[in-house]
Amino acid sequence: MGEDVTKKDQRRLLLEVGTLGLLICGLIFSTFSDWKTVVNNKLQTKELTEEYTSLLEDGDSLESEVNKLQDDDYLARYAREKFFYSKDGELIIRIPEDDE
Repeated sequence: MGEDVTKKDQRRLLLEVGTLGLLICGLIFSTFSDWKTVVNNKLQTKELTEEYTSLLEDGDSLESEVNKLQDDDYLARYAREKFFYSKDGELIIRIPEDDE
């Protein structure tokens, strides 16, 4: 006897294939979503590492400046240069910078 495929068997097969297809699509979507999250996290980690390194360098620079400012001679010279303070008898002449 030949195997006759009934409509019931066809529907069951179609349902099984459809369910399997949905599961595969779900797994692909989930994998893609997770992959996208991993890539974004790697990019963010790189950016934050660069920012952290920059902040460490700025901290070292500021710490060096604090140490320099504790020296009275340096502090006096800094104030004269930055704020145009002068010693007794000094004349401050400001020369404009050329902005090109």
